[in-house]
Amino acid sequence: MRTLAPDVSARNESDGVRIHHEVWGEVGSGRDRTVLLLPTWTIVHKRLWKAQVPYLSRHLRVLTYDGPGNGGSDRPLDPAAYDHDQQVRHAVRVLDASGTDRAVVVAFSQGCTWALELAAFHPERVRGVVLIGAAVPLTDGHAVRVAEGDPSGLPPSRVPLVEQDPDEHWAKYDPGYWREHHEDFCWFFFGRCFPEPHSTKQVEDCVGWALETTPEVLAAEALARRPSRELVEGWCRSLTAPVLALHGDEDLISPPSRGRRIAELTGGEYVELVGSGHVPQARDPVRVNLLVAEFAARCFAADG
Repeated sequence: MRTLAPDVSARNESDGVRIHHEVWGEVGSGRDRTVLLLPTWTIVHKRLWKAQVPYLSRHLRVLTYDGPGNGGSDRPLDPAAYDHDQQVRHAVRVLDASGTDRAVVVAFSQGCTWALELAAFHPERVRGVVLIGAAVPLTDGHAVRVAEGDPSGLPPSRVPLVEQDPDEHWAKYDPGYWREHHEDFCWFFFGRCFPEPHSTKQVEDCVGWALETTPEVLAAEALARRPSRELVEGWCRSLTAPVLALHGDEDLISPPSRGRRIAELTGGEYVELVGSGHVPQARDPVRVNLLVAEFAARCFAADG
């Protein structure tokens, strides 16, 4: 059950793919005080932001949408539909379709790449950028030990607890394994996303959202084009909008060094969230919401 129903729910075509977006805020008002909550990896949809929408919409106009592959959007099996350039075009299409001239863009994990590209190539549409748990190729990732051999031979764990899934189980991050053990991979992956104690509800939510798409969609997305480190560094250096990078110090998916590097390259602010894993907006929503709202208020005030 939703805490707050959207004022607008619509589906529009973007380069042959129907993209579903929702808006909280009166139609035609508050367009200059909009926060755009970007999608992330297609394994989840826009309900990932469910702890942000009720609070932020009390103060700002809030816009969310499902990227291709999950939620209310189409589920194409062409990898090109998930290319990073295509994801940015989807974002621009949603801004246009919702009548949004400019927005403070909030992104999470893989979506941070799209936010950086959007701000670099469409600066007139972006007032500021918040990047949470950025999974961008600016530093090396975590070193993990992956079992040799056929990953599909790993035993399903079915247990959403990080301590019961060793590093070797990163071998499950493989389209072949997804096709045979989709749900088990989801339990493993989201267990890694939430190392904080008492995260059962968040893990269960994410697994449920992941099961709304298919392993075939995830396999197609895995073949999409992704930018190089040099390209992302160039985007960061070119940004004119203010940047806030938030990163949990216990993030097991993407190391905090990436958030620090973004702040260094953009001249932005870095806040490390002590005790948080990869998805602090779900496990520490009050702190994240306050940081996002305060940052947005500064961006709007700076533009008069």
